[in-house]
Amino acid sequence: MKLCPTGHATHPQWPMAAALVLAQLRAQMALPEYAHAPTLGLLYITDHYADEAQALLDHLSAELPEVTDWSGTVGVGVSASNVEYFDEPALVVMLLELPSDQYRVFSGVAPLPRSGGNGFAAHTALVHADGATPDVAGLIAEMAERTTSGYVFGGLSASRGASVQFAVGGNGNLAGQGAAGGVFGGGLSGVAFGRGVPLLSRVTQGCQPVGPTHRITAAKDNVVLQLDGEPALDVLLQTLGVSLEGVPQQTVERVRATLAGLMDADAVPAAGRTGHFGTDTRVRHIIGLDGARHGVALADMVETGMRLAFCQRHVAAARADLMRICAEIREELAPGETELAPQPAGAADGPTPLPAREMALPHRRERHVAGAIYVSCSGRGGPHFGGPSAELQIVRHALGDVPLAGFFAGGEIAHHHLYGYTGVLTVFCSD
Repeated sequence: MKLCPTGHATHPQWPMAAALVLAQLRAQMALPEYAHAPTLGLLYITDHYADEAQALLDHLSAELPEVTDWSGTVGVGVSASNVEYFDEPALVVMLLELPSDQYRVFSGVAPLPRSGGNGFAAHTALVHADGATPDVAGLIAEMAERTTSGYVFGGLSASRGASVQFAVGGNGNLAGQGAAGGVFGGGLSGVAFGRGVPLLSRVTQGCQPVGPTHRITAAKDNVVLQLDGEPALDVLLQTLGVSLEGVPQQTVERVRATLAGLMDADAVPAAGRTGHFGTDTRVRHIIGLDGARHGVALADMVETGMRLAFCQRHVAAARADLMRICAEIREELAPGETELAPQPAGAADGPTPLPAREMALPHRRERHVAGAIYVSCSGRGGPHFGGPSAELQIVRHALGDVPLAGFFAGGEIAHHHLYGYTGVLTVFCSD
């Protein structure tokens, strides 16, 4: 897999931004190390262009006729290598040259078939979703079941206007979507990849635990009633070192700054071992305190047996954890040490290498990043990492000046979960 041509630009008028992007793409496609006959395009736009999404897609498709398949969505910001465009009119395009039998674009009206359907077996999938879709978390989990690895990655559209998604396959339309022009709203869309498309994917959390991990011993709907047999509200206040007597402003501010990291009953808490949450943890808002039942209400349904750790957004922890996942990817790309293989079912991160000692390779192999997709929470951009584009600069410093495209989402998708305050970094590898 050759390097992925990537272009990005900002301009109040989308035709001007598109012209700048196309100039970058064509210049890179003329270089020998870059793909010169790409067929798949990933398109991410900020919500400033959302109302012109169809015209923008039509323009890019006409200017790049060799690209027959498109996928993407809208965010409050988009990202490229070393730069983010947050809350300003911008777009980013990445082009991939992949064998036609190793990927499929799908949408709500042309869904991805069950694994093996139509002769294509999806190993992983890039998923874009509308957060307003009922039971979107369940749909994401169901999509993961349609892949052989059980791993999907991506994010929810984020827009102050239309929440659009791009999905075009073949000669302009996906089979089953009729005369639709490739711009959709609601549901899920994306690209499924076959086993022949090697990639690595990791999740970085933006929160740091402020107390131990507890077992939920009593719950009702979205209210945690007991933690380790103690009233949940009492445990929260004790963890934060505050009191409800007189409801002082300090208590209100501390509770507002605190979130809850939820884990399934069989999850192994990672925070106690490594100082950061693992991908089995979903961070959720605390939306209320139940004084009558001494409970804590969360922005998610909870069940007895689940694990919970109170946490807070922490800039230093977010930076350190982002550097951690970049280091993991860099180490797995090291020559002679690893070879791509899918993780066993239930593993925390995406398809990952097996140790070299488990392979029977006749020679050492070196792999490079052909392109990267980074989906980050819209609450993590800019100042959360210390300044404009600081988050993307960390990624570039760790991985080098690799082609990168992505967007700032209303929720992040990895494995089979929907996350918040996270970043999902996925790289396509080439030997």
